[in-house]
Amino acid sequence: MTDATERFLQTTRSSYDTIAKDYAAQFPAGDWHPLDRTLISTFAELVGRAGTAPVADLGSGPGHVTALLDELGVPAFGVDLSPAMVTLARDTYPRLRFHIGSMTALDLPDATLGGILALYSTIHVPDDHLPAVFAEFHRTLLPGGHALLAFQTTPEPGHLHLPERFGYAIDLDYYWRTPDQVTGLLTEAGLELVATVRRETSGEEKWPRAFVLVRKP
Repeated sequence: MTDATERFLQTTRSSYDTIAKDYAAQFPAGDWHPLDRTLISTFAELVGRAGTAPVADLGSGPGHVTALLDELGVPAFGVDLSPAMVTLARDTYPRLRFHIGSMTALDLPDATLGGILALYSTIHVPDDHLPAVFAEFHRTLLPGGHALLAFQTTPEPGHLHLPERFGYAIDLDYYWRTPDQVTGLLTEAGLELVATVRRETSGEEKWPRAFVLVRKP
């Protein structure tokens, strides 16, 4: 692991450890935009049609999305960089599995996942680390497995650094990307594009949302 990789992992981990409880309170279970839930349900149906291999919810946070996948009949487990987030998820959903880990180097054998869900988690990965992350997606997915990503999007790629959130000092970077930019990197990693969806802001959201669904051939 390079020093640059270790640094962004450490700052992201520490920041989410600091704000875990407040973050979970702001984004409670069941607070879904109807389109978002529909896309997750579609992803779950595609995974279910392909077999019974598990889905990894990468950047699982408080565990609400992992629990939704379970509710939809998909065998799922969560992976998060933040130990505090993993503890929250385990306390809230003791029946489900949550592990501390990084999508930059998944502790999983090759070709074992039926699906990967990465909702608003790749936004903290610097551009030069994304190819390695998407290579991990390709490595761990079974042939025919799907991956669904969601991220805030802007007309041009951008970067935001937050030194504070919920009244706490943090050190957290956000990277805004276009659907074409993300899709290009995913296809370079050997994944096939299935669909892209862009929706406008809702409620207090500041940026539009993009969803990219891909499949491993």
